[in-house]
Amino acid sequence: MGDIIIGTEAVANGTVTRHQLQRWYRPIFTNIHAPRGPAPTLGDRAVGAWLYSKRHGIVTGLAAAALHGSRWIDADVDIELIYKCPRPPSGIVARNDRIDPDEWQSIDGLPVATAARTAFDLGRYRPEHDALARLDALMAVRPYSVEDVLLLTKRYKGARGVARLKALLPFVDGGAQSPRESWWRKLVLDSGFPPPRTQIPVVDENGYHVRTLDFGWEGPNVAVEYDGDQHQSDRAQYLKDRRVMPALRRLGWHVTTVVKEDDPVAVIQTLSAAMRARGWRGSIQIPRYAYTTRFRAEIASRQEKCE
Repeated sequence: MGDIIIGTEAVANGTVTRHQLQRWYRPIFTNIHAPRGPAPTLGDRAVGAWLYSKRHGIVTGLAAAALHGSRWIDADVDIELIYKCPRPPSGIVARNDRIDPDEWQSIDGLPVATAARTAFDLGRYRPEHDALARLDALMAVRPYSVEDVLLLTKRYKGARGVARLKALLPFVDGGAQSPRESWWRKLVLDSGFPPPRTQIPVVDENGYHVRTLDFGWEGPNVAVEYDGDQHQSDRAQYLKDRRVMPALRRLGWHVTTVVKEDDPVAVIQTLSAAMRARGWRGSIQIPRYAYTTRFRAEIASRQEKCE
């Protein structure tokens, strides 16, 4: 924490000279400097943002989630602070929100929103397609009480995004293994399927573990497996996946494997057919964003062919 300094303060107290500040440090925010060398980490930038706030701001949002241990967060994300500042510098998002003393804690000397308050802010401010993934990822590493988050929705009744957050909370699941897996699960929910279970263990007739499926429904034995880039680049994982699928079919499972390039509309239609074939009598209504995602994928594919 001591590596990040307020330039004028450090010069005034003799920590560095002006020459040393210019030679050995680089600015990351107005009057906030980090040592030259490797790019500042997200933690460095969070400290810098807090120093920029004159040590009054409280870190929240994605930066807070990362400090709590959440994965899949880039080091260069904007640092969100609960801090009144009409014109924050690039890289800092200042929110003039209320936060009570029981909603923040110290992490390595830095004031950071608690896991529940971080979830409260992620669910309200993140784009809808991303919010559930971020809530899932935080739950996976720092389990928080959904009831505590609901108490915050009552404490801040009428605050921006509270209604959307309350709609998401029943579906938060720390079992999701990637943001894209959460995206597919939300698409399934928005399409009208019953809430799926995540991380379903499958054993064979002798009790041997066959596979832990990403998410699905144990009654009809229908599941979805999301294959990320590592599945496609890791030859050993690819071969393991190929070998396990016949065993899953033999055990009565219908498994739909998806990748990020798949057409979400086609996937939902495949799932619907599989569920209906196994007795489900619900109805689906594919959300508009699924068609938008398909359109974008088609455009990207055409561009690749032209190149």
